[in-house]
Amino acid sequence: MPCAVLLASSFRATEPRYIDEATLSDAMYTAGMPDPDLLIRTAGEMRVSNFLLWQISYAELWVTEKCWPDFDRAELHAALRGYGDRERRFGGLKD
Repeated sequence: MPCAVLLASSFRATEPRYIDEATLSDAMYTAGMPDPDLLIRTAGEMRVSNFLLWQISYAELWVTEKCWPDFDRAELHAALRGYGDRERRFGGLKD
């Protein structure tokens, strides 16, 4: 069932004033799972293609030129090192 249909049926009996961030999160396919901290994008693509838009709002993005079949352990470690070097602000401004 498409996500839009699930969301519409989830909110059918709910007044708009009672719909909040938690209500939306609970209606997603990823309900109960933590939001990702890191999104790795392969093939040099500089877009997220509507992939987990709600869930990756505060995720760090890491782009590699390698295509998925060639993405290996060394590339994963490079992504994790790059992620570890970043200052996470979760939407806030740098002091």
